[in-house]
Amino acid sequence: MTENNTLLGDIPTIPNVLSIAGSDPSGGAGIQADIKSISANGGYAMAALTALTAQNTQGVTGALNIAPEFVRAQLDAVAEDVHIDAIKIGMLSSADIITAVRAFLQDVKKNQSPAPTIVLDPVMVATSGDRLLDEEAEAAIKELLAEADLITPNIPELAVLSDSGVAETLDAARTQATALAQQHDVLVLLKGGHLPANADGQLTDELVGAEGVIESFNVPHIASPNTHGTGCSLSSALATQYARTGDWVPAVTAAQAWLNQAIADSGLLTVGGGTEEHGPQADPTAVERTGHGPINHFGQLWG
Repeated sequence: MTENNTLLGDIPTIPNVLSIAGSDPSGGAGIQADIKSISANGGYAMAALTALTAQNTQGVTGALNIAPEFVRAQLDAVAEDVHIDAIKIGMLSSADIITAVRAFLQDVKKNQSPAPTIVLDPVMVATSGDRLLDEEAEAAIKELLAEADLITPNIPELAVLSDSGVAETLDAARTQATALAQQHDVLVLLKGGHLPANADGQLTDELVGAEGVIESFNVPHIASPNTHGTGCSLSSALATQYARTGDWVPAVTAAQAWLNQAIADSGLLTVGGGTEEHGPQADPTAVERTGHGPINHFGQLWG
C-alpha cells in the first residue's frame, strides 16, 4: 500500500467564490459561465440567481426577474454558512435588486473578516449597443460602484458610467476609466476589445486606478465567432485569481491567459447554430455559425 504523506498544511486553500447574476440556460453566459470559470480557475463556485432568461447562442427571447427579497434570502443563506473569499456580480436588471445586493454587500463587509473581494461586471449595454437598464437601474448601478474593488466595464458601459460619449481611442477610454476610479475609489479594468488593435495587431487592456494606469496588458486578438459570455467569464476568473493570489496584476494576467485559451479552444465545441452540421474544428473560424457560440471553459483540462 502506498503511504500518503501529504500534510493538510501543504494543500493550497481553495477560495470560495460567489457569483450574483442571471441564468443562461444554454450555458454560455451568466451564472452557468461563472460557475465554469470559477471552477476552471481553481475556486469553489457558489451562485445566487437574480434573473431567469430564455436565451441561446442566437439571442435572448425572454427574462424573468427574481424577487429582490428572495435574492437577499439566497445571499444570506450562503453567508450564514460559508466564508466568502470573493464575489462576482453580473446581471442586476432592476433598481430594487441592485438595492438588495448593495445592502447585502455592506452587511457581509461588516460581519465577515476578512471581507470578500468584490468584482463588478456592470451589465448595462448589449453588444448591439442597446441600453439594457432603465434610468433608475443605471443610477443604482453607479451607486453600487462604491462597494466594488474592481469593475470590468466594456467600452460602451464605461461611457455610460462616466456620463460621456463612447471612447474611440485608448487615450479617451483611459481618461474615462481614471475619472471613474477617482470618483468611486475603485479599480477599473479597461477592456480594449471594442477599440482598434495596436501596432502589433494586439488588443490593449489596462488596470486603472485613481492615479492612472497601474499596468498595461497586450492581449492577442483571436479571430473567433465564439465570444458569448466572455465578459461574464473574465470577471469570474478575475475574482477567483485575486482570491488565490491577493495581487491584481498577476490575477489579470492569469485570467486573460485562461480566457484567450478558452476562446482558442472554442471550435472544439459543437454548441449553437451551424456547429452540429460541421462538427468540432480546431479553428473556430472554420465553422460558419448563425450566432455567437460559447468559449471552451475547460479546454485546457480536456486537452
